[in-house]
Order: sequence, then C-alpha cells, then structure tokens
Amino acid sequence: MFVSLFIAAIAFTTTASAQAYKTGVGVRLSSAQAMVNNSISLKHFLNERSAIEVLFSFGDPLAIGALYEIHKPFGSEGLQWFYGGGGYLGFVKSWNPTKNKNETDVNVGAMGVVGLDYKFVNLPLNLSLDWKPELNLVSDINFEPAAVGFTARFTF
Repeated sequence: MFVSLFIAAIAFTTTASAQAYKTGVGVRLSSAQAMVNNSISLKHFLNERSAIEVLFSFGDPLAIGALYEIHKPFGSEGLQWFYGGGGYLGFVKSWNPTKNKNETDVNVGAMGVVGLDYKFVNLPLNLSLDWKPELNLVSDINFEPAAVGFTARFTF
C-alpha cells in the first residue's frame, strides 16, 4: 500500500523539480515491529549529498535512533535514492514474574537504510519510502529485516 501511494504521488506530479530542501520534519509509519518503528522524523542535510536523520519512537518501545545517509539522483527531477547506517537506543517494558512487576529493558543496536526520497516543487512536502533493517545487540540479540517505512515531512 505504501509503495503504491508513493509511486502514484510521483506519477501524477507534473511539476517535479530538483529543488533541494535543507531540513524536514514529519512522521514515519513503519510496517514492522522494529525497535524504532512509528516515529517522528527530523532530517537535516549537511551538504548536497549527505544528511543526518533522527527518529524518535514513542510508546512501547520508546526509542531514539540516528542515521547518516548518502543521497544520489534517481530518474526524474526531485527524486533521489539514498543509503546509510546508524544506531539506536531503545527502552522496552517487560514483565518480570520473579519480582512480580514491570521492568524496563535497555536495548542498543545498529540499523541500515536504503530508500527513495521525493521533494515536491512549490510545496514544502517531502515523501520517503525506505527499508530499515535493525540488529539489536545489547539486552536481546535480534534481527528485524522487515521494517519498511513511509515518511511524510514538512520541509524548510
């Protein structure tokens, strides 16, 4: 569904441009139970091709992650593909039957990302579709390969 929506938005836009944005803030919706899943996204370009993206996921798990991303032109104007990597810190509530109470487990891990990024001309809107696998390293070793996300950002 996310893929169809993304492709339709690009196909029906006749005023695409290579106009870049410096910073974008929005919401990322994820398809899987990754540590950093549905989240608030802040992406800031350091230069024309590299960006830092910070993700804040609230709820359970509560997590913050950061990605360094390299962007490259792809096909039509305004469309780029990107790849990168980073890490996260997450806090998961769990039930401890021995102590008969809830506890908070700290999780630390690595994540990679590859995706498409589209900026509309004359609109302060950016859409992004990505695959962000995660490898949890501390507390519980776990790999989440199915984390596909769709992000909509207000740009300035």
